[in-house]
Amino acid sequence: MSFWDVTLSLLDGLVTTGQLFALTLLFALPLGLLICLGSMTRFTPLRWLVRTVVWIIRGSPLMLQILIVFYGPGLLFGLKPLPRFTAALITFVINYACYFSEIYRGGIQSIPRGQYEAGQVLGMSRPQVFFRVVLLQLIKQIVPPMGNELITLVKDTALARVISVYEIIWAGETLIKKGLIWPLFYTAVFYLAFNGILTLLLNWAEKKLSYFHS
Repeated sequence: MSFWDVTLSLLDGLVTTGQLFALTLLFALPLGLLICLGSMTRFTPLRWLVRTVVWIIRGSPLMLQILIVFYGPGLLFGLKPLPRFTAALITFVINYACYFSEIYRGGIQSIPRGQYEAGQVLGMSRPQVFFRVVLLQLIKQIVPPMGNELITLVKDTALARVISVYEIIWAGETLIKKGLIWPLFYTAVFYLAFNGILTLLLNWAEKKLSYFHS
C-alpha cells in the first residue's frame, strides 16, 4: 500500500475527527455557559442539581459515557440505538459543556465585584452588565484554560472508536491488519498538525484580547 493511499485513508478518518471536534464546540460552548449560569443561580434546588450533574459527568470516564449513551436507550428502554456518530457527538457535547461550565464559572468569579456594582449604579440590569461589561473580560480570562480543553478534545475524539466511529485512529489501526505498522505512527503527524494550527489560533486570540489588563 503506497504512502499516498495511506494518507488518503487517514485523511478520511481525519474528516470525521474534525467534524466531531467542530460540532462539539458549536454546541458545547453555549451549553456550557447555560450550565454555568445554572450552577451559579440563587435558586438553590436548581443550583445543586446542576452541580451534581457536573460532578457526575466530570467524575466518570468519557468512554463509559459514550457506551451508556449508545447502548443505554436500547438496553434500558428497548429503543432503537442512536446512529454511532450522533451518540458520540451527544456524549462529547454534554461532557465538554460540563468542563467548559467550570471554566466559565472561574472566569466570572475572577471579575472584580465592583464592576457589577458600577454597572448597576449606571442603571444597567444584571444581564446588561454581564454582556456589555463582563463578557469580553471573561473571554480573555478563559482563553488559556479553554485552550487546554480544546487540545484535549482533539485527542479525546479517538475514544469515539469504542462504538465503531471511523475516526483517524480507527483508520490507522485498520491498516495494521494489512501488515503495516507505520501508518499508526503516521497518525501522530495529523494530530500534531491539528493541535499546532489550534495553538496558533489560540495564541492569536490571546494577543487580540491583550488590551484587557488584569
